[in-house]
Amino acid sequence: MRPPLVPVNSLVRHVAALRVELAAALADVVDSGQYVLGPGVAAFESAFAAYCGVAHCVGVGNGSDALELALKSVGVVPGDRVAVPANAAMYATTATLACGAEPVFVDVGDDATLDPAQLARACDSDGPLRAVVATHLYGRLARIDAIAETCRAHGAALVEDCAQAHGARSADGRRAGAFGDAAAFSFYPTKNLGALGDAGAVVTRDAGIAARLRALRQYGWEQKYVNTLQGGRNSRLDELQARVLSIKLPLLDAWNRRRRDIANRYSQCIANPRIAVPAVAGDEYVAHLYVVHSESRDALRAHLDAAGIASDVHYPLPDHQQPCFAGRHAGRSLPVTERQARTALTLPCFPELTDDEAERVTAACNRF
Repeated sequence: MRPPLVPVNSLVRHVAALRVELAAALADVVDSGQYVLGPGVAAFESAFAAYCGVAHCVGVGNGSDALELALKSVGVVPGDRVAVPANAAMYATTATLACGAEPVFVDVGDDATLDPAQLARACDSDGPLRAVVATHLYGRLARIDAIAETCRAHGAALVEDCAQAHGARSADGRRAGAFGDAAAFSFYPTKNLGALGDAGAVVTRDAGIAARLRALRQYGWEQKYVNTLQGGRNSRLDELQARVLSIKLPLLDAWNRRRRDIANRYSQCIANPRIAVPAVAGDEYVAHLYVVHSESRDALRAHLDAAGIASDVHYPLPDHQQPCFAGRHAGRSLPVTERQARTALTLPCFPELTDDEAERVTAACNRF
């Protein structure tokens, strides 16, 4: 008999222990008559800003809007150039294009985050940049201090893409979101801190940026029905999702520890020369995704499927090769990005994964 499937993630397991508390909170919102930008949103914004170690949090409709509005809040306008990694499914690229700006694709390092040396070369050779998007991919902090130094040296704003890195922390204790001029978060249900639908936020230390964000998320209004900023939209965090996020936030660090424990167990116990595993990590990695690399990726995936283990590919096609560009960036060479797209495979890793399931994953990888 085929063994039960080990899923890549399980949202049903994740919320099971919170069902009563979530249901009560949602009933309270229904009874309150305040559904958009009410007290629940304000409370979550205050708590999440404090958690990230910054002064301001502005809730928005989703993570994609968070990236777009973050770029607009730091001054990106049509015609500007924005440096982005090309290995994260077009999220930063889409936000750049939505601003009317031009993406400048920069290669990543072996850790799948923006390579500071390649960024410096792009700044020197590709012309002035208005902004840089540094994505903390798979839950691992980018080499953010070096990236920030390059941004300062070239007068570019730094926007962190923290959609996969809620709670990731540097050696000196700073969390993802506390390094850039602005930082975008997604609270899509699969994220380390996830809502029960779409939701997002932008955090910042800068009061001026925060004020622009609050206007941009609501049409560009300075006051009701008075538009002062171009580029605004309707992108507001609702009360239901804010209440859900407030319930989950105090549990985030424990969930991250469990994710990291599973990931580090894999890295210590998978001993197959055909599978390259990430290095054992500390708080800088919150294991949103556990991604290995194999030149025999498709065969490995078929092998795991036969063993009842689900997997996924994050991500199979780099941004500069996406069909929407119709070959426009065909001359751009990003060798590390392109190699990783051919070899990446995501293994099951989420807080409710059992020890027995993790052992099945390890054993199956070692049999490959």
